[in-house]
Amino acid sequence: MPIKFKVIERGQPGVAGGGIKKQYASPVMDGELSLAGMTKAIEKICTVSGADIRAVLYALVDVAVDSLADGTIVRLGDLGSLRITLSSEGKDKPEDINASAIKEAGVIFTPGTRIKEMLSSAKFEKVS
Repeated sequence: MPIKFKVIERGQPGVAGGGIKKQYASPVMDGELSLAGMTKAIEKICTVSGADIRAVLYALVDVAVDSLADGTIVRLGDLGSLRITLSSEGKDKPEDINASAIKEAGVIFTPGTRIKEMLSSAKFEKVS
């Protein structure tokens, strides 16, 4: 099944009024898969009960949150990995950097083997 995309117009970043505008491909999202939906889909392809699947998925979230907070990279096999990233102010001296220099924290997802394979062999379809 091809990945659907639409065309969007974007201006130049940092240029007042957008500067020169160009056209770009943008993926079309078609709904979303919730934890409950994922539970039902997994239940259909294996012998594990929905209650057990939910328990494991919720536990996975709890363990991932705790591990990320501890500075651990969370590797999820072929799915990929999660790690913390920081954005901070630049200072002249190392001793000038402290917790107040951190502007925000985020999480980076790095896709695993199966997702990379899917992306490298993906077909695309333009929609209006």
